Amino acid sequence: MISVIIPAHQEQGFVGACLARLAASEAPAPPVHARAGPVALEAIVVANGCTDGTADEARAAGPLFAARGWRLIVLELPEGGKPGALNAGEAAAGGDIRIFLDADILVDPGLVAALAAALDRPEPAYAGGRGRILPSPNRVSRLYARFWQRLPFMAEGVPGNGIYAVNAAGRARWGAFPDIVADDAFVRRHFAPDERHGVAAGYDWPIARGFAALVRVRRRQDRGLAELSARFPGLTRGAERTAPTPARLARLAFADPAGFAVYAGVALGVRLTRGREAGVWARDRGSPPAPKSPH
Repeated sequence: MISVIIPAHQEQGFVGACLARLAASEAPAPPVHARAGPVALEAIVVANGCTDGTADEARAAGPLFAARGWRLIVLELPEGGKPGALNAGEAAAGGDIRIFLDADILVDPGLVAALAAALDRPEPAYAGGRGRILPSPNRVSRLYARFWQRLPFMAEGVPGNGIYAVNAAGRARWGAFPDIVADDAFVRRHFAPDERHGVAAGYDWPIARGFAALVRVRRRQDRGLAELSARFPGLTRGAERTAPTPARLARLAFADPAGFAVYAGVALGVRLTRGREAGVWARDRGSPPAPKSPH
């Protein structure tokens, strides 16, 4: 069975679309190395510290999963925090294959099945799809996204932004999720490059809107990576170079000078404002994206 764990903090307007696309996924093939069960897929939404309609919006997707013979579980936690939500979701999960999905991600119909096929092996494995940033009405965000997606880490690696998955042997490499910012990097670093499997199917995800929001998000990402290095210095199995070489960066800048200017400006903004952390994490995504057909 596949367990899809979806932490959701203040995701009203996003989680419903996320679940609708998930429920429209192609059925995964029967597993060879994972345990088969009466339910092929379960989605576990963990509404943590929500004061909006996230939980109710998630429950409304129940009939979509029931129609597929799948299961939808909605948990509510009084306190926010993604690591706690991930741990609560895992405590309720029964699948050998675990997919960790952000509540604002829109998966392609074939992504779940492709991830399951890539992970259906006895040795530890990690898998991810190809991310596409949704078009933003903000020009700065569009330019940043265009350049960022061309960086080697994004274009050639298996970064796991917004969604990543592991099999049972891979999940056994760590215990509970620690209280950290970068859960995706924490998991990815447990796997060597040859244990990471990218699939062709993809997904859509929103980007922060505007220069100030991009700086806040990038600053948080940098803080998360620094926290990982400080708290888990021995976790080097999958530590990779995320910045391009100067020569590669120069080539990318020549090909897209406008995108590079925004990317460099955001990086400079992070340096100039380092140490400033907002008390509440917000993604600054703007309004939910317009509905898109899953086919």
